Amino acid sequence: MKFKYFVFSILLSLLPTGVLAYSDYIIPGGQSVGIDINTDGIMVVGFYKVDGKFNKGNPSLMVGDRIIKVGDVKIDTVNDLIENIEKQIDNGRVAITFLRNEKAMTTDLALIYEGDNYKTGLYVKDSITGIGTITYIDPTSKIYGALGHEIVESNSNLLVEVKKGNIFKSVITGIDRSVSGTPGGKNAKFYSGITYGTIDKNTVKGIYGKYNSNMPQNEALPIAQIDEVEKGKAYIYTVLNGEEVGKYEIEITKVDEKNAIKNIYFEVTDRELLEKTGGIVQGMSGSPIIQNDKIIGAVTHVVVSNPSSGYGISIVKMLEEGER
Repeated sequence: MKFKYFVFSILLSLLPTGVLAYSDYIIPGGQSVGIDINTDGIMVVGFYKVDGKFNKGNPSLMVGDRIIKVGDVKIDTVNDLIENIEKQIDNGRVAITFLRNEKAMTTDLALIYEGDNYKTGLYVKDSITGIGTITYIDPTSKIYGALGHEIVESNSNLLVEVKKGNIFKSVITGIDRSVSGTPGGKNAKFYSGITYGTIDKNTVKGIYGKYNSNMPQNEALPIAQIDEVEKGKAYIYTVLNGEEVGKYEIEITKVDEKNAIKNIYFEVTDRELLEKTGGIVQGMSGSPIIQNDKIIGAVTHVVVSNPSSGYGISIVKMLEEGER
């Protein structure tokens, strides 16, 4: 689409305070899902050169800032931003309001006229799309948890603030294997029109929301407190092809009850998983970890130098986060 004036790069239950209401039995996940988050504000993710130099007229803006208004008009999308700048431009400048560390700030955005267009010098985006794995669904509250870690914007490395979002159908079409120093990843075909639930929050312990689709027919399993987790054999549930959730063996090597998020350290021992993936790959985050027929946690990260190793978060920490 060609714009006339501007060039952008688009990249309740009543319970006492503190009492959490998650169920003792939850449905294990393992399903791969597409993830789509609309950010709270238009995120500045970088700067580009105009006429051989960066736009020095915008020194107030930094990568990670989120533009929320042009003049007095609230904006939600990149198209809103473009249209309202066009309407309100005055002598090559326009007033904008942006958020930095949740504090609202106002500045004049200076534009550069080049050729027949005004250029901002900004790379911006209004949404994040990716793939992850559902960890659990609470059959009573319908709250789900996935990933076990936060989603960050790749350019700024800042946590993405959720305005609204969805999880939706994805089908795994292939795997790029992990090798030492380079984590691989799942490749998927997305079906964004088939949604499973909302994304209500993005935290360091995962993404959470309401599961609005038909419940998976998996048997609900009891949860395990972190002091019940043992060194030794366990399993992860994840998808390597299509939509079929597989069960793969791991060996838990260390349990850390006190760490905020790194509670379970493990080695992949399953021959099939190692052959197909090289160990842990991107997109596997959130895969539930099962031991002694209990859900004990979720895969969160790979050890990049040794991708057959990884660590996970306690399921209780995810359940508590989901209920907050």
